[in-house]
Amino acid sequence: MTNWIYISTSNRQLKLFDGNTLLKTYPIGVGKMLTPTPTGTYTIINKDPNPGGPFGVLWMGLSAPHYGIHGTDNPATIGHFVSHGCIRMYNKDVLELSSMVPIGTGVVIHQ
Repeated sequence: MTNWIYISTSNRQLKLFDGNTLLKTYPIGVGKMLTPTPTGTYTIINKDPNPGGPFGVLWMGLSAPHYGIHGTDNPATIGHFVSHGCIRMYNKDVLELSSMVPIGTGVVIHQ
């Protein structure tokens, strides 16, 4: 089976699956009301270690232009509706997730 990611913006959780098997659940921060996280099915198209600033230790770009899964320089924002649409993770979590998902991994985002 292939790993894939399911994101629930309403629950503010990212779940990593191997086929139908849940491997791990992570807390996330997502888009606020005026800049919501886009729903739909996407893929991870690139990875950028050490992008700096608000993106923390790692950026994983999605096939939705200008959106990604990334670390944060403000861990207090995890678990909240705070971003401009991106998915924020604790830095240690985004590093762990990145090690388990190659470029091309599917990402499903629901409310």
